[in-house]
Amino acid sequence: MANTEVNKNARIGDALVEMGLISKDQLQVALVQKKHSDKRLGEILVELGFITEHALSAFLSDSSGYETFKLDSAIIDPVAIKYISRDEAIRYRVFPISFNENNLRLAMADIYDVLVLDQIRRRLPEGASISPQVAGDKEINDAIDHYYGHELSIDGILKELDGEVKQGNNLNSSKSYQHPVIRLVNAVLHDAVKLKASDVHFEPEGNFLRIRYRIDGIMSQIRTIHKEHWSAISHRLKIMSGMNIADKLNPQDGRISLNLDNRQIDFRVSSIPTIHGENIVMRILDRNSMMVNINSLGFSDTHVSTLKELVRKPEGIFIVTGPTGSGKTTTLYALISHINSLDINVMTLEDPVEYEMSLVRQSQIRSGTNMNFAEGIRSMLRQDPDVMLVGEIRDADTATMALRAAMTGHQIYTTLHANDAVGTFPRLVDLGLKPSLMAGNIIGIVAQRLARKLCNSCKKTIKASAEECRIMGFDEKNPPEIAVACGCDECRGTGYAGRVAVAEILPLRMEINDLLIEDAPISQIRKAARKYGYLPMAFDGRDKVLEKSISIDSLIKAVDITPLSDSEA
Repeated sequence: MANTEVNKNARIGDALVEMGLISKDQLQVALVQKKHSDKRLGEILVELGFITEHALSAFLSDSSGYETFKLDSAIIDPVAIKYISRDEAIRYRVFPISFNENNLRLAMADIYDVLVLDQIRRRLPEGASISPQVAGDKEINDAIDHYYGHELSIDGILKELDGEVKQGNNLNSSKSYQHPVIRLVNAVLHDAVKLKASDVHFEPEGNFLRIRYRIDGIMSQIRTIHKEHWSAISHRLKIMSGMNIADKLNPQDGRISLNLDNRQIDFRVSSIPTIHGENIVMRILDRNSMMVNINSLGFSDTHVSTLKELVRKPEGIFIVTGPTGSGKTTTLYALISHINSLDINVMTLEDPVEYEMSLVRQSQIRSGTNMNFAEGIRSMLRQDPDVMLVGEIRDADTATMALRAAMTGHQIYTTLHANDAVGTFPRLVDLGLKPSLMAGNIIGIVAQRLARKLCNSCKKTIKASAEECRIMGFDEKNPPEIAVACGCDECRGTGYAGRVAVAEILPLRMEINDLLIEDAPISQIRKAARKYGYLPMAFDGRDKVLEKSISIDSLIKAVDITPLSDSEA
């Protein structure tokens, strides 16, 4: 074992010399010092002042392929702390970051110490794995001081708050982590991300603060807290998001970026004054859930095939419609990712830019400047784009500029608020576009909603009732099997886990373009579109009910199902 340690030190030392981080003389001095010390070579080099701990961590990260642990931007999982005691963390020079999907993320001062990994593995559940991360001794010691010895669960922190003596209000410094308000905010954010919430609502009422999460599109009350703590909590949230803590009379926007469970999570924060105090809502932006493959959107195979066919067209406008929270941006990002390559120049105009995409030039709309959607399109056209993503068509100027860009040989991806795909045409007419100009310049239109997906662990299969057959258009004499929600621990008793897209796609064929030019009624356009595979999204929802991925109840809440009983359907 001693020879292994010597070889490892020599290998690390030679690599540091080769990279020019230390000299040969400095390495020799450190090796002599190592003979009289139990400390690691890297630790000795730092103590001697030959290299900084930050530079050493960066070197170890690059040479090992492991990520570097950054305490300042991380939220620690309380579950992980329970597997390793404070004494063990100090003795092994490790710190547990998170425990998720039977995997422990572990910050280590010496990532090559296999004996420590074996010792830690014995403390984990059977089959659990360890993902090491590089950290310096100071980083690990700071983390141990910050987190061990303090309550980290939401319930425990709330009890501590209710019984605490008034403390100082230093909520800005990471060194004040012992303050329960800081731990409470971090615990709530961690809990919301773990439950896959899309939004966190802090809502002050008369004498209490209500905390609600939006999970799978449904608001769920999580906690109520005495209102005397809201001032400190809102103060902390505004500091984290870069807001003006002194301004409580005007709406404000901010942003937080944190590392949680080895994922970079962004929070878009909005505050608005109400009669009971500032109301704060945080939108959770998870890059992993946002950046999905076109095949993973939840669309049917037929819809995916149609999408891939439409985006191959070299120019024109592709529109995604639906209400707020229907997944329009996720669909646009998936389409851009599908076509993105070194061969084309892709530019975006967003409000705001939610995620950075490789190879894509992204611009953000900013209030108080000339950078609005219409002016932004004019400016982008001078940047030699092939493809442009315009976040939303909101007004006549933006609609006109998007159409002009499509007419000059560009491919435009955008969103619009309309009830369905065919309803896009009267909406664009209302914005001042002529039907004759839309014809030939719109590639296709997607309308979508998100329906709650049944939990695979507890859903129950039953025969559809006579009433369900009537409203869904099933054969009452031969009712099909459908699934219903039950509830279990995995879905928190709701019976649902996640959401799935229910969509309709309208490809603009020659006949439909001719009808647009003739200013034909919407009913005639809808009837003609069915010749080319278009069906109202209610039919896509019915297929997903028959596939047992969603329930009839969740479909009814997401989509207008009256087309299912329409005689023309």
